[in-house]
Amino acid sequence: MEMPRITCLDFADAEFAGKLRQALAWENISDDSVATRVSGILADVRTRGDAAVVEWTNKLDTLQASSMAELTIPGERLQESLLRLPSEQARALRTAAERIRRYHEKQKQVSWHYTEADGSVYGQQITPIDRAGMYVPGGKAVYPSTVLMDAIPARVAGVGHITATLPTPRGQVNELVLAALGLAEVDQVFTIGGAQAIAAMAWGTETVPKVDKIVGPGNIYVATAKRAVFGQVGIDMVAGPSEILVICDGRTNPDWIAMDLFSQAEHDEDAQSILVSPDRDFIASVQKSILRLLPQMERQDIIRTSLEKRGLLISVANLEQAAEVCNLVAPEHVELSVADPDALLPLIRNAGAIFMGRYTSEALGDYCAGPSHVLPTSGTARFSSALGVYDFQKRSSVIYCSADSAERLARTTSILARAEGLTAHARAAELRDPHWTEE
Repeated sequence: MEMPRITCLDFADAEFAGKLRQALAWENISDDSVATRVSGILADVRTRGDAAVVEWTNKLDTLQASSMAELTIPGERLQESLLRLPSEQARALRTAAERIRRYHEKQKQVSWHYTEADGSVYGQQITPIDRAGMYVPGGKAVYPSTVLMDAIPARVAGVGHITATLPTPRGQVNELVLAALGLAEVDQVFTIGGAQAIAAMAWGTETVPKVDKIVGPGNIYVATAKRAVFGQVGIDMVAGPSEILVICDGRTNPDWIAMDLFSQAEHDEDAQSILVSPDRDFIASVQKSILRLLPQMERQDIIRTSLEKRGLLISVANLEQAAEVCNLVAPEHVELSVADPDALLPLIRNAGAIFMGRYTSEALGDYCAGPSHVLPTSGTARFSSALGVYDFQKRSSVIYCSADSAERLARTTSILARAEGLTAHARAAELRDPHWTEE
């Protein structure tokens, strides 16, 4: 088998920054034709509700449903799937769910307040959102793990109702996904996908309830639809292809690193796998491992295409430069496969999730380590974070003024409000001050 043609870059190259930007470029919302098609579906569902959802689902998923009742999975069916799972799968699913729940319990925020000397009280009230919508992908692969990663943080946050949409092309339903939905105690499940599912959750139909926030990854049509409905509802993020960046000092088994790169490349042809190392000989060893191991992979064609299309092998002078590259990329996942990951960790500022040490493969985080695997992609780790309990909680400021504090704050408010030309604001404060006099 021929070695995949993977792009090699050198940090010392004067044109490195430009070449890196070009290699990272990926447009997460596609061309005008996709946007136009999505816009039409969204408008149709918003106008015609259930009827439009059924028609688009029949057309796009090759189904013959006559009503939303045929696109609804009852809770009993979810529990049956959970009970019928092979014992080994059931144990693994329950183990993952428990670890995810335990981790996210640590993220719960609580309300707080403090009282000033004049009796005024200030604080913050934490409340969960009422309804969450969860898009469960069902294209080239199925992800029961994503169900747990989305739903469990919502449950821990105290969300009252969770709706899930699950595309089932040609009517094919994955039992493990249904079992995960049952284990996560999702309230309603509809076998719809694509832009019509996003529209149904964003605006509500006769059958699908309107939600407050939509989470979960999907294809380009789902991503485009999520961006379009943002503002009508909240969204977690507009997710792009999966990414991994491995920083290695050259002393990890090269087979391990090759397989870690494969683990992201096998998601789809647009996934991005990057190795950064100060050891050129080690990079060559990983290339040899890739050549030897690739024929053993069930999804070798997808992996090859991904590596050739977006894979990178980057040479640096030292680990400090490797960290600088990581911060430029701002990857979804970064592995610190080095002797002292604790020393390197403070240098990593931009990453969705950080995997420490030679034994911590990113794959563990995808399934059962605990933190959610719903992570920022396409460089958005520069300003966003992993999905968590905080995504399902709201923060309301609490202000209580005593008579004394209202009087004390009136003059400051009046001065600033009048400077802005907002006289009613000023008067509202002034009237509560019994000692107020016009100057």
